Amino acid sequence: MTAGTGGEPARDAGGRAEEPRFLRAGDCGLYVTFTQVIDPAVNRQVHRLARTVQSGRWPGVVDLVPAYASLYIRYDPLTVTFEELVRRCREQLEDPGDNPPEPARVCLLPTVYGGEWGPDLEEVARQHGLTPAEVVRLHAGRDYFVYFLGFAPGFPFLGGLDPRLATPRRSVPRTRVPAGSVGIAGAQTGVYPVESPGGWNLIGRTPVRLFDPAASPPALLRPGHFVRFVPVDAGEYRRIELAVARGAYRPQWVPREAPHEERDDGA
Repeated sequence: MTAGTGGEPARDAGGRAEEPRFLRAGDCGLYVTFTQVIDPAVNRQVHRLARTVQSGRWPGVVDLVPAYASLYIRYDPLTVTFEELVRRCREQLEDPGDNPPEPARVCLLPTVYGGEWGPDLEEVARQHGLTPAEVVRLHAGRDYFVYFLGFAPGFPFLGGLDPRLATPRRSVPRTRVPAGSVGIAGAQTGVYPVESPGGWNLIGRTPVRLFDPAASPPALLRPGHFVRFVPVDAGEYRRIELAVARGAYRPQWVPREAPHEERDDGA
């Protein structure tokens, strides 16, 4: 199965447009699934529908949970029926109207790799027959699409990891992973926004805060953004860390120059 570009539907192996499926999730949940493909174009469809439901304040909708290629809608069955929600979703998907995606922006995250900040860098390199410097070059050499936030507050699930860096999770998770740790798990990379247990392979750390409950919004990133890791040395890391602690550092954002509709192939 493949995904279309922009607002086009995903397509199966024969080139036929895949129809979204509408599934019951208990007596108060609707699960809209678009495809089994993980792809930025599909994910934009998910978030386009979520934005429409949220901005339109659809009666009876209690909560929305977007994921890679699906949207869970929790609703009050005393206010709206499953069938009514399905009808409205179908209408919106068939005629999305004027609801374009936001301009693509890239958040630059200064990152120190290896050493105490990335204790698994050498092991990741060894598993793939690479040098640590090659791992850093490959990891920092592309932009990563933010599919959704989950697991921990502000934790971005990022797509676009170079296949040469795909690494299984650690067999024994750590009980403590510092905030800002940059990790790899399978074909994904991500950043721990808060201290927590975790089983991802840690290759570096950023001093930038991805989650601040006192900020508005509290999460730095949101679905549809891109992330670019910028290698820095230990001295620069500490300088930025101090500036962040003083509230004197603002992450840098740049426009996304590559085509917004590219596939998640790491290009």
